[in-house]
Amino acid sequence: MAGRLVGWRSPLRPLLPSVPRRLISVLADTEVRFAVRLTPRSGSDRVDGVIDGALRAHVAAPAVGGAANQSLLRLLADELGVPRRAVRLVAGAAGRQKLVVVDGVEPDAIVARYPGLRV
Repeated sequence: MAGRLVGWRSPLRPLLPSVPRRLISVLADTEVRFAVRLTPRSGSDRVDGVIDGALRAHVAAPAVGGAANQSLLRLLADELGVPRRAVRLVAGAAGRQKLVVVDGVEPDAIVARYPGLRV
């Protein structure tokens, strides 16, 4: 697991004593992180493009019990051509603004597909 922080004896821990351990994250070389603005209970599952640097997505599922989040992750996996397990939600589970990490896709490929997206 190159590029990941493991355990409490990370070399970054002494450098960042005031930052809680759960907030420190290091992406692997093959991971891409970007923001998504999600609208649940829309007519269909679709990606509308990029607005203000964040991907705009609509899903038909309601925002109850994480159904909209799961629909978003499936939609992004299908759009990017990666398995569902390669897409994960790292922040924003209870809000419209989400932070998503995708493994196995180059940042250039995502920016080429969605121009203006901040990765």
